Amino acid sequence: MGEASTKDKPGRTTAQIEADIERTRDRLAGTLDELAVRIHPSTVSAQVKARARATVEEKAARAYVAANGLVEKVRAQFVDEKGQPRKERVVPAALVGVGVVLLVASARKRRKD
Repeated sequence: MGEASTKDKPGRTTAQIEADIERTRDRLAGTLDELAVRIHPSTVSAQVKARARATVEEKAARAYVAANGLVEKVRAQFVDEKGQPRKERVVPAALVGVGVVLLVASARKRRKD
């Protein structure tokens, strides 16, 4: 193989060969430096933190959208298209809410006694 490769190339000078070797060394040194940065613990830690943060933010955004959709569905049950409250639905819901509050207050009072 070595013999065929030297036959394919026209005669190169020693200076050209040394220059090629120097360029190859420089590229190799750059590659090694890049690898050292990539595997450095602080780099790996920063990448893991960034991925974790992105995952949390994505899940929080999805939860926000889902909660917002749910709130809109509930709101639609108590408000008409014009934005006016639907009394036939608001009054019973308010009465149930008041009843729950009174029930909780009554249970707390019994515990104290």
